[in-house]
Amino acid sequence: MKEFKKTIKNSVSFEGVGLHSGEISEIICKPAKKNEGIVFIRTDLPGKPEIPADIDHVIDISRGTTIGIKDAVVGTIEHLLAAIKGLNIDNVRIEVNGPEVPVADGSSIVFMELLKKSGIVEQDSEREYLEFDKPISFSAPADNVDIVIVPSDNLKITFMVDYQQKALGTQYTFMPSIESFEEDFASARTFCFLHEIVMLKEAGLIKGGSLENALVVADPATPKEEIDKLKEIFDYKDEIHVGSDGLLNHTPLRYYNEFVRHKVVDLIGDIALLGVPIKGHILAARSGHKTNVELVKKLRNIHKKLELQKIYQKKKTKDVIFDINAIQKILPHRYPFLLVDKIIEFEAGKHIVGIKNVTINEPFFNGHFPNHPIMPGVLIVEAMAQTGGIMLLNSFENPEELVAYFASINNVKFRKPVLPGDTLRLELKVISMKRGLAKMHGDTYVGNTKVCEGDFLAKVIKK
Repeated sequence: MKEFKKTIKNSVSFEGVGLHSGEISEIICKPAKKNEGIVFIRTDLPGKPEIPADIDHVIDISRGTTIGIKDAVVGTIEHLLAAIKGLNIDNVRIEVNGPEVPVADGSSIVFMELLKKSGIVEQDSEREYLEFDKPISFSAPADNVDIVIVPSDNLKITFMVDYQQKALGTQYTFMPSIESFEEDFASARTFCFLHEIVMLKEAGLIKGGSLENALVVADPATPKEEIDKLKEIFDYKDEIHVGSDGLLNHTPLRYYNEFVRHKVVDLIGDIALLGVPIKGHILAARSGHKTNVELVKKLRNIHKKLELQKIYQKKKTKDVIFDINAIQKILPHRYPFLLVDKIIEFEAGKHIVGIKNVTINEPFFNGHFPNHPIMPGVLIVEAMAQTGGIMLLNSFENPEELVAYFASINNVKFRKPVLPGDTLRLELKVISMKRGLAKMHGDTYVGNTKVCEGDFLAKVIKK
């Protein structure tokens, strides 16, 4: 059954203080075109620069998620993004007249109610999903984070945290579908620990933080002088105390496990940066903004690979990213100078693995040591260059309008002759890439034996 993308019907606005900037700002959510996605517009800056809510524009994840282009930034976008995705909205324009989205009460529920007030309408554009045919995993040992995504017919999230703090301890939650987000997760508020507050203040953050927009967790045995210091920092006149539950002023919880449920809010807000909804069961342990963003980057590469297969290859072949028909749509080369048969691994802008089957019917064997056929070394290098060209071209929009020229090839070493019947495994990885200029290192193997290597400098230009 087809699903169609959605946007909001009318413009709606909300004004409030930014959690970290402390500045009052207003957001105005407006309807968007059918394939526009989620876009922020800094209306207070010259030219009203637009910033797509996209993983490629994330510039900071130290305390919340911040996106930016040049001098235009918008911070703490994750709670608003979670509300947008919690309502299955695909396209919306968000005008903001400051550097940060208002924190509201530290949850997503205010934004969900705002967007529902605007009305939600379907658009004439079919919604597509990122789906998984096998589990994928992501780990960050330094952050003690593990994430696994397994195939599912809809978005599900299982989340676990185990803080070394009495008030929190180990908490677990499960979201069976996005339809349960509003009632069971959207009201969960952001939180921090008492010992973090001084550090954040000294870093120029949480200028708009208060006990009204965040849960503050502390040890019930916290000395009075620390509480007094907190009052001084926030110029707080009323009494502050740590409750037996470890919360300042015994703030009532909205859910018995509100802390882990807010982690789900943050995760949904961050995966919105992928730009396409997910059908999969995400199992996450202790993940935060930093590792959420790393996960989304991995998902972006998976999605881009699938999109390229859809463009270039009609039928997906097991263990093949691009077959020879797809390669001929990407590269201008043709027989006898097309020297890549298939691509079996591909990560845009990072690495690629191609295969070349060397047969006795290759035309160069007729004249290159005909009594002792050996593949010319220069053609091995050319095969590596073509494989790298496939990767470089598909790192840009509209690759069919571009061509990759190689400016230099250095440090080439030939380690073993390549003979008829050999299968070349051509591995290229990007060393650096900027302004269409890419440095790559290539290695070619027959089986487990390296037969050639070299460094390549290539320039991508318009045809």
